[in-house]
Amino acid sequence: MNFCSRRYAACAPTFVLLFVLRAEMPTPDYCVELDLGDPPTELIEYAQQHLGEDPNTRLQAIYELREMIYERGECTPPRMDDDFLIKFLRARQFIPKRAHRLIVNYYKFREDNPELFDNIFPLDLRKIGDASVIAVPPYRDQDGRRLLFYRIGCWNPKVISVEDLFKATIMALELGLLEQRSQILGGVAVFDLENIGTQHAWQVTPSVASKMVKLMVSCFPVTTYAIHIINHSWMFDKIYNIFKPLLNPAMRSRIYFHGHDLSSLHKHISPGHLPERYGGTWPDYSYTVWLNSLKKNYAVAKEVINYGYNFREEELDPEVAKQLKDNGFKLY
Repeated sequence: MNFCSRRYAACAPTFVLLFVLRAEMPTPDYCVELDLGDPPTELIEYAQQHLGEDPNTRLQAIYELREMIYERGECTPPRMDDDFLIKFLRARQFIPKRAHRLIVNYYKFREDNPELFDNIFPLDLRKIGDASVIAVPPYRDQDGRRLLFYRIGCWNPKVISVEDLFKATIMALELGLLEQRSQILGGVAVFDLENIGTQHAWQVTPSVASKMVKLMVSCFPVTTYAIHIINHSWMFDKIYNIFKPLLNPAMRSRIYFHGHDLSSLHKHISPGHLPERYGGTWPDYSYTVWLNSLKKNYAVAKEVINYGYNFREEELDPEVAKQLKDNGFKLY
């Protein structure tokens, strides 16, 4: 999903992709635009080299995965089309058996956590953006990967529940995975832990930690290319001790700790692809602005509904609401 203020001119730098940014920066009032097209040649070559996705055998792998789902009966996906199944293959190196386990885990996670998926109205999550806890910027990193920023110190657990943070993260991941670019390249998360305190540490129970690891590692068709931890203190060491036993060696190797050293972060993400607060050149982009733009874009609103989310008619731009209803989409 290409959440951008203007279409990027070409492919280079979410979750994650090779986009080239235009010279002009988008204004904070950017719109959400999904890149639903086929990946360019360079991304196809990248997928073949790094994911084992051979264009000559792609359809055979999708067929094998679909047959495996039918034969084993461990889950009953509402969708079985090629575009849906290929996300799981790309997340597991195009090995059907591993992709099957992932899709079973995905639906088991949804079944075990209905409160995160049922009767969700995305625009109700604006309070997370208003508090500057999560940001989905319109730009990507220098390698085309989509970025997701968390400023945990801005989070007031008395106002925003852990459940709401999960909902916001899941929606960002689901929409990001609509882009084939993101399916192929993966994404990068940056956790800013400045000003975290005991009120935050108390929220990270073993159950919450397990749920988060499942979301980022074993139950979603997303490739987390890297997680960067900045502005952390002794308090985070206590929290990380809860997560560490749940992470396999491969996942641990993708977590980078930078302390308060921005130059360390810049070795991984170029300043030209970071907000000013982290030594970059971009302004902050609110999750609220991103959410509000959902209601103005028919293509995005349609995909949000396809994923099971809801809109109230009065929340949408009148023309978008009309298009949705004319095309048979139920808002809720």
